[in-house]
Amino acid sequence: MDMSEAVIVKSSRLKSVVWNDFDRIKKGDTFVAVCRHCKKKLSGSSTSGTSHLRNHLIRCQRRSNQFISSSREKKKEATLAITNYVDPGQKKDDVLNLVNIGFNPEKLKEETSNTLSYNFDQRRSCFDLARMIILHGYPLAMVEHVGFRVFVKNLHPLFELVTCNKVETDCLEIYAKEKQKVNELLDKLPGKVSLSADMWTASDHQESAYLCLTAHYIDESWQLNKKVLNFMFVDPSHTEDLHSETIMTCLMDWDIDRKLFSMTFDCSSTSDYISLRIRDRLSQNRFLYCNGQLFDVSCAVDLLNLMAQDALEALCSILPKIRDSIQYIKQSREVQAKFNDMAEQGKVQSQKVVSLDNPAQWNSTYAMLGAAMEYREAFSRLQESEVGYTACPTEEEWSRTCTITGFLKFFFEVTNVLTKSNFPTANIFFPELCDVHLQLMEWFKNSDDYIKALAFKMRTKFEEYWDKCGLALAVSAILDPRFKMKLVEYYYPQIYGVVALQRIDDVMNCVKALYNEHMICSPLASMDEGLAWQVGSSSGKDGRDRLMGFDKFLHEASESEGSKSDLEKYLEEPLFPRNADFNVLNWWKVHSPRYPILSIMARNVLGIPMSKVASDCAFRTGRRVVDREWSSLKPATIEALVCSQDWIRSELES
Repeated sequence: MDMSEAVIVKSSRLKSVVWNDFDRIKKGDTFVAVCRHCKKKLSGSSTSGTSHLRNHLIRCQRRSNQFISSSREKKKEATLAITNYVDPGQKKDDVLNLVNIGFNPEKLKEETSNTLSYNFDQRRSCFDLARMIILHGYPLAMVEHVGFRVFVKNLHPLFELVTCNKVETDCLEIYAKEKQKVNELLDKLPGKVSLSADMWTASDHQESAYLCLTAHYIDESWQLNKKVLNFMFVDPSHTEDLHSETIMTCLMDWDIDRKLFSMTFDCSSTSDYISLRIRDRLSQNRFLYCNGQLFDVSCAVDLLNLMAQDALEALCSILPKIRDSIQYIKQSREVQAKFNDMAEQGKVQSQKVVSLDNPAQWNSTYAMLGAAMEYREAFSRLQESEVGYTACPTEEEWSRTCTITGFLKFFFEVTNVLTKSNFPTANIFFPELCDVHLQLMEWFKNSDDYIKALAFKMRTKFEEYWDKCGLALAVSAILDPRFKMKLVEYYYPQIYGVVALQRIDDVMNCVKALYNEHMICSPLASMDEGLAWQVGSSSGKDGRDRLMGFDKFLHEASESEGSKSDLEKYLEEPLFPRNADFNVLNWWKVHSPRYPILSIMARNVLGIPMSKVASDCAFRTGRRVVDREWSSLKPATIEALVCSQDWIRSELES
């Protein structure tokens, strides 16, 4: 066709993105579409549609070559492009993660080496979409939102839009693949696994309950890790026996019933019964060390939350007055200004802002009380001058609020210490909880019967916890080279008085028994026999060997040095200096060759989750909540999404 008199047609009616790669040319009454890459001419008539143009773009070799030649440059520019859409304060590693999510170097290499054609991978894109939904907790229904569908179609016209059911199927397939990886990881672990159990609820169905089981372990690199294993719907009508059977089924499904070292539950009688049933079942098969003495653990942060709730409950008649007082001064600028004047007259020096609390977070209530206490004089003066303000607490109520706010301050500080790391090792809990024990004993001496009764209530809860977990706390502290037995010897006389020596002996006996059981189970147990065989057989190597006596000398020397166990050597050596940067797992990683058996024991003990509460939930007064969009799905799908999200996120973080 002679195109000498043809003209390029520019029309706003050309909406399809394929026209980005074609020029529409008019020659008389005929319209032609000319490929901008290979100059091939195809029908450009409006009645011909655009399907034939799309098909040509897929086959167009010159377009493919142009795409591949620029792929490397685009990869280099990807990080710069992403930084335009992230917060300037975001870490560099986080930005790189955005680039690398779903990036497969082998796939890119394969595509780049094929310079003849570029094939869009629908399947891979579907999995990328499903992984994105899992990773960020997006609703599955987003794939059917109009805005999302328009965006994707404009982004890549070849992508076939998927339904909600299809993306759910892809999520389940991803879950199955990721679960296999976790199975293989657990199978290869060098030590034991500890488990924590946590109850969740649905945001729109408060009566719905989910049981979350999380594995905690120290890997071969001496890094503390955790992975969600199960997230199951729990029927509220089920008995504790059924719950324990459900957990046992999960343990056997993951094949870790023989590897279990401890289990951590919340502080409740129901949890105590469930853990007892599981412990008895495992003890029958002799899977537990020390007859399960260290198996049953209650969450320390959950205990602190319960005692904080007791403290707030003691203020149940005062808290409404303080909240009403704050609402009163916030009702208008005039009242706020008058309150500020009263604060100046009362010489209040506080820089805190008085504001209402969030009852779902007890640290918020503590902050409100702390600020209100500092403006106590201003509130009292305001009541004298404002007829409408009648909610001011009495002097006795202010006094009790001051004392109980002191309790909350102490719990707040301890909780912060225990939750400042997402992976706290067991050794940090003993000194903090010993201080709690001593503080409760001191509070119980208060002359105010009201405060004394509160202290007794909190102390009763704590002593129930201590009776169950005190031994595990002490053993883990002994495996901290900065403390060893000395920290136990320092705190126990203050806690137990005249019976302290007996309690210290009980701890030491447990440590020895635990060490002996690890020694029996250790692959190093037969090394002495192997060494003796080597010395005995050396005479057969060479009859003229004049250093046989030297071999005997070495063997006797090693036996003499080996007469002391790892545990004895460890306890006899000086304490490691205390410093802020100390990492107990790094210490054991370096010293594991010197203490081969004790390091195995340390790996198991230090991995015990003394708290199962995440740092962002440390002060929550209720259960964790499943997102509304996910809670409406089938239980199997919810489990797949929650578990896969945890696994993918931990993989990115590592």
